[in-house]
Amino acid sequence: MSIPRKGYRGFESLRLRQIPVRHRSQQSYNPLKLHDFLPGAVRAGPLAFAQIRVYDVGSIVGESVQGKLTAIGVARLKTPGMYGDGGGLWLQVTGKGAKSWIFRFTLRGKSREMGLGSAGTFTLAEARDRALACRKLCADGLDPIEAKRAQQDEARLEAARAMTFEQCAAAYIEAHKAGWRNAKHAAQWTATLTTYAYPAFGGLPVAAVDTGFVMQAVQPVWTTKPETATRVRGRIESILDWATTHGYRRGENPARWKGHLSNLLPKRSRVQKVEHHAALPYSKVGTFLADLRAREAMAARALEFAILTAARTGEVIGARWSELNLEAAEWTVPAERMKAGAEHRVPLSAPVLAILKGLSEAGRGEFVFPGGRHGKSLSNMGMLMMLRRMGREDLTVHGFRSTFRDWASETTHFPSEVVEMALAHAIESKVEAAYRRGDLFAKRRALMDSWAAFTELDPAST
Repeated sequence: MSIPRKGYRGFESLRLRQIPVRHRSQQSYNPLKLHDFLPGAVRAGPLAFAQIRVYDVGSIVGESVQGKLTAIGVARLKTPGMYGDGGGLWLQVTGKGAKSWIFRFTLRGKSREMGLGSAGTFTLAEARDRALACRKLCADGLDPIEAKRAQQDEARLEAARAMTFEQCAAAYIEAHKAGWRNAKHAAQWTATLTTYAYPAFGGLPVAAVDTGFVMQAVQPVWTTKPETATRVRGRIESILDWATTHGYRRGENPARWKGHLSNLLPKRSRVQKVEHHAALPYSKVGTFLADLRAREAMAARALEFAILTAARTGEVIGARWSELNLEAAEWTVPAERMKAGAEHRVPLSAPVLAILKGLSEAGRGEFVFPGGRHGKSLSNMGMLMMLRRMGREDLTVHGFRSTFRDWASETTHFPSEVVEMALAHAIESKVEAAYRRGDLFAKRRALMDSWAAFTELDPAST
């Protein structure tokens, strides 16, 4: 049946500019119903002209005649379905009324669909331009989807080139500071990078940082400040690893030590000998404590507490009454204040309990050793300043841990592992750490009681 001729005024009379087409090819056909957007006169006719030819590999899936949709028709379409415009361009209408452009094509025997964007964002004319660009790629044997991905990758890489090392460092610190023990650690990262790394390459794209730039940052202080230089190198390495993981750079890490910078710089151990904290000989600890106990300052009580428990400065000044069990003579230091990141129990000897009793009678706040400001703990410089007021600039607070270690090794028969656990040292052997279940608390209590008794002896007898 042919299209009715009565009243037909030619091509321009059809609102959708639809030209009847009859196919004579022996290839298979895929009929498409156009009832929803063709004029009534055309709908009444046969659908032979609406058959869709499936093209060969590398061509477009769609009507050979293009431009079947109109802007008004696209705006009015509400019924869910796929509506072809020709040339592989389709309008997809979902059940919720959302409309998007789809480009269908076949390449190397594989049929694919590619989204061209929302119909609310791209007009019909813009969608046709996009489809035309895709058809040109198909004509050259290129996959439009893969070409789009390559373009997106290049855009990300271009954005990465604009991401500076300093920006990456700030993002790294922000992402990791929650897992660090305190805010001071984050401040140290910023300070060292600002001093040594940023002047060399802080403003450069992170993708441009290479071995030469890393050497500019660490080599000048590698021999004069080996510990600082080692930390700076490690921090640069971590930031560059972070940037690589996020796709801001590619390739090897130029700050890596093993097999890389180790070939350019001497080992830290060969540059400078390890400097131990100044420590008091254990034979003089009794005399020192007698002088310390004669002083009334809060810093004096904190330092005495630190010596008798062999604890670190941060563990002592951060001590809270809620961590103490005076009846059980036990102090539990939470993991966030421990260097090893694990909770640590400390047995309390009689002299330590006496210190705590005196402080408790004076009035309790949150902290065992409160500072000068309300609600704050004693400053981490408090005990060191006490040593200076005593005229002992030759000593450090941390050095008293060495005093305790020397006393235990040279004058007692306590096993080394008990002493190391009393000092809360991490177990270096992974195998030993895996098998060790307890914390040797009972043995450590005997050790700390012996240490307290030793400090009470007449100095002349030691």
